[in-house]
Amino acid sequence: MLHTREIIKKIWDAQGYGNLAVWENGTMEIIEPGATLEKGGKPPLAVFKPMPLVGGFSMLDFALGDGELLEFIESEVTRAGGEIVRD
Repeated sequence: MLHTREIIKKIWDAQGYGNLAVWENGTMEIIEPGATLEKGGKPPLAVFKPMPLVGGFSMLDFALGDGELLEFIESEVTRAGGEIVRD
């Protein structure tokens, strides 16, 4: 099961390094923009671009408390068929 705030923390850490790919089994990996990776023969559920999502927040805590960001992450994962909970 994926956790919304854990994904946001990883997105925050990925700033300046690449995009964050998230797989159904909870694996998360920073990847180069445009790269396509498969884990166990499966593509990621979602690939998040850090700067547009969290670049406008001055602190991680503000990003973790932003309702719109939380809902966006959850909708992207569920739309792709994954399960996610808000922790």
